[in-house]
Amino acid sequence: MDAWSNLDLELVGRILASLAVVLVLGVLRLLILRTVASRSSDVRVRYRWWKATAYIAVLLSVLFVGPIWLESVQTTATFLGLASAGLALALRDPLANLVGWIFIVWRRPFEVGDRIQIGEHAGDVVDLRIFQFTLLEIRDWVAADQSTGRVIHVPNGQVFVNPLVNYTSEFEYIWHEIPVNITFESDWQRAKAIIQEIADRHAGHLSQDAKDRVRRMGGRLMIVYSELTPIVYTRVVSNGVLLTARYLCDPRRRRSMEHAIWEDILQAFAEHPEVEFAYPTQRFYRRRDAEPGWTE
Repeated sequence: MDAWSNLDLELVGRILASLAVVLVLGVLRLLILRTVASRSSDVRVRYRWWKATAYIAVLLSVLFVGPIWLESVQTTATFLGLASAGLALALRDPLANLVGWIFIVWRRPFEVGDRIQIGEHAGDVVDLRIFQFTLLEIRDWVAADQSTGRVIHVPNGQVFVNPLVNYTSEFEYIWHEIPVNITFESDWQRAKAIIQEIADRHAGHLSQDAKDRVRRMGGRLMIVYSELTPIVYTRVVSNGVLLTARYLCDPRRRRSMEHAIWEDILQAFAEHPEVEFAYPTQRFYRRRDAEPGWTE
């Protein structure tokens, strides 16, 4: 009882007031999230509300709780100046990550759901927080940009020190190429027509949507494409004729589209004996008749 009576009542009042503010904001956030969950089954909508209410709750907590504890400080500016100087030295990396978060939220180089690459890491953005964002990793030991199942936590400050590649922002398509090597003896014109028809069938429908997106980006980005439809290029290499199919595809369907196109190419070439794949071979010639003046 004596110990309780000796407590600083002013300190107790500040603690209780701070807890009351946090409790009220927490209850309001919980009610908002329950309302959103009852009205929407979309995971993305729920996630955005969860993140937005968390940021707002933290901001309001600072705004309401801060003055409670700053009443005894003569000048708020002096206190903030001293605190910021110490924090700048002790929390350099966390501050860089905080500024990185502000940059990401303001400039939007990527959003949750985008597929990006930053430095050596690539994946789908599945979470964005004040100090870090989270990627569902692709590549590494897995081919064709498919998921490895691992989660990578990247500090937000990395957006200032590493190049950032966004696969799905703005244009939302990537170019992919499939090289098909046939022998010199093959009917290369027939093979080229077959590959062109297959590429048109699988990717031709994406061209118009891609053109519309390029047109909408005209005021923001200087992107110029003379050709957005699938095309097959011809090139002579050491062991045959190389036919390269170039087409647009969804970044997340690159492997499945290549798989489907290759199966159609294999089936079509099997029906045309005048077309043969080229592959590394060795030929040996035997000299049967010795030429004059030649000895073995």
